[in-house]
Amino acid sequence: MKRAEIRITGMVQGIGFRPFIYNLAQKHSVRGWVLNNEKGVFIDAEGDDGNLNRFIQDIPKMAPPLSRIETFQINYLEPSGYRLFEIKKSEEAEERFVLISPDIATCDQCLSELFSPRDFRYRYPFINCTLCGPRFTIIKNIPYDRHKTTMAPFTMCLVCKKEYDDPANRRFHAQPNACPSCGPSLWLEDREAKKVSVDPIEMTLKLLETGAIIAIKGLGGFHLACNAKNEEAVSNLRSRKFREDKPFAVMCRDIEEVRTHCEVNQEEERLLTGVERPIVILKRKKDSLIAHSVAPYQDTLGVMLPYSPLHHLLLNGSLKTLVMTSGNVSDEPIAYRDDEAKNRLRKIADYFLLHDREIHMRCDDSVTRVFKGKPFIIRRSRGYVPFPIKLSLPLEMILACGGELKNTFCVTRGSYAFLSHHIGDLENLETLTSFEEGIEHFKRLFNIEPKAVAYDLHPDYLSTQYALSLPDLPKVGVQHHHAHIVSCMAENGIEGEVIGVAMDGTGFGTDGTIWGGEFLKANYKDFDRVAHLKRVPMPGGPMAIKQPWRMAMVYLADTFGDGAKELKIDLMKRIDFQKWDVLKRAIERKINTPWTSSMGRFFDAVSSLLGIRDEVNYEGQAAIELETVAARDVREEYAFRIHQEQRSMVIDLSETVKGIVADLEKGVPASNISGKFHQTISRLITETCKIIRTRVGLNRVVLSGGVFQNMLLISLVTKELEGSGFEVYTHHLVPTNDGGISLGQAVVAHMRLFQCV
Repeated sequence: MKRAEIRITGMVQGIGFRPFIYNLAQKHSVRGWVLNNEKGVFIDAEGDDGNLNRFIQDIPKMAPPLSRIETFQINYLEPSGYRLFEIKKSEEAEERFVLISPDIATCDQCLSELFSPRDFRYRYPFINCTLCGPRFTIIKNIPYDRHKTTMAPFTMCLVCKKEYDDPANRRFHAQPNACPSCGPSLWLEDREAKKVSVDPIEMTLKLLETGAIIAIKGLGGFHLACNAKNEEAVSNLRSRKFREDKPFAVMCRDIEEVRTHCEVNQEEERLLTGVERPIVILKRKKDSLIAHSVAPYQDTLGVMLPYSPLHHLLLNGSLKTLVMTSGNVSDEPIAYRDDEAKNRLRKIADYFLLHDREIHMRCDDSVTRVFKGKPFIIRRSRGYVPFPIKLSLPLEMILACGGELKNTFCVTRGSYAFLSHHIGDLENLETLTSFEEGIEHFKRLFNIEPKAVAYDLHPDYLSTQYALSLPDLPKVGVQHHHAHIVSCMAENGIEGEVIGVAMDGTGFGTDGTIWGGEFLKANYKDFDRVAHLKRVPMPGGPMAIKQPWRMAMVYLADTFGDGAKELKIDLMKRIDFQKWDVLKRAIERKINTPWTSSMGRFFDAVSSLLGIRDEVNYEGQAAIELETVAARDVREEYAFRIHQEQRSMVIDLSETVKGIVADLEKGVPASNISGKFHQTISRLITETCKIIRTRVGLNRVVLSGGVFQNMLLISLVTKELEGSGFEVYTHHLVPTNDGGISLGQAVVAHMRLFQCV
């Protein structure tokens, strides 16, 4: 006989870990007990030598799919003579801190019951167990018990209570456990709040088939749904939602349906079918029957599979693919409360499919793609949050407030960084309220009382103003691109100094200009700006982002002077020169014309030069469409110059612009020019990194910033850098765009305030 104490930490509570241990003990004839405590799971087990060893070996091998074991400690003791194995009551501690599971896709067992006519939960849209279902979006406070969730109003019937109390049942302590007789219910109503007195799911399907738009209450908020193959329905949704061009996500019945519309490799299939169920951006097939207006001007589709029982029921009929886009008007946060949704969405949706399980915390769908065989997260939200990023060093409790676009905040505790769900663009009161509510919720859930607050240097960001308004806390302003680089370093667990390449559209620089094409010598605490793009004016400030033709004219004027107007390119036929003359005078007089070194603005300029996009309807559109048209087989490049100024190297793109103009005048196709342009930017980054390596001896390159969402560019850059002997680090766990900077802010703030070295 042998006896072992086993201590396990990580994501091991609220996900069926104790029933798993109980049943594993029965399988291997092991006796003893298991309980939860404030640190994780504690097991005291004994059995004969072989059985106990097999029991221990099977724990990490067969653990529930939601579990993430971080530490697994074994201490052998003298046998105690246990007669059975039991689940003991959890140990309570004064300071409670446990990891909380994200909302997880419906498991296979629940799915089987959902479609089994003999099961008493047949077609019940709220079926769940400890292996699946809502978590983060229904929790109000810790510990994670039913009365502290939005399931509190629903008293379990005797059958559900028996499952809940049975350690051998997979619904043991499943807090959202319910059935048709005791749980939440579903109904359909029109935009005048009149209930439709028929089967809500069957009626919803009929309405979708006829072209209706339905607001569907889901796990973390409302979706707006319509038939993805009905061009008229999708166009109606676009016009009602005021979303001109930005792609909609679609939800397909199963992986076979996805394959009829998109190319799917093994890694993409694994991501699509994983428990997180994110939206995955896939290459669209030319013969797909999905409406063109789902993703205009794109060769990709954002696709997800059903992740709730309700989704499975809706996609079990004649419709195999639905548009499933966030339930909001453009620029507003996703609606998640019934009254709010009815008020904000009544001019968009024809009907509302509602239920009476309250959503406590709104949470949008996550967006990912695959890069180098691994997930590459673009928007980290449902399915991933609130699971933390594990850090290589412990941090004090810090609140980092993020940026303005694609905002997330971050709170830290020890070696855990809790990056929030996607908040959105902090440009209105509704989103700011969501941001503030989210911060309070995370502080409560993880028992965090920040000792400092970090913020972006841009004085006009609402996140910055919020941070500066907090009383009695040390405050640390973190430069935007330094935060980008540190966020990538932190998620990759690398310390020391690196060459940081930060490429994006907008970031407030320490000199008061707008940065965005930056090469930094950086560590967790400080940075030096060692190289950057030559700065140019941004006439009209934010209007230069919305109208890329302005940046095209800026680069032409910088390269050709007054001779730009005489160039024989199509842009000159599209330009209103009276407007341009006004903007030129504004530049000369320095009126509303900030300086920028942004790579994002250069991508915009080239997109306009090529006649792809003179004005944009959503952030990043010009650059996205420039990537879409690029020929992948082009190997040529344009010229550029790197020269040393007083404090840093400056990259002059005038020769690149001359080359592009020369090709346009020769009639070279836009696809070839875009291909050459991408090759040029890759070479520019590599050559600059080589010079920096020669000067400072650093060989690790960290890539971050929204420009690196461009799959063509990041693929070219990593291949060329690695071919030149560099160690290259990119994002995978947190977004490379501004959705990841709060993590970097938190680390920098800790290092500046609490690290002496």
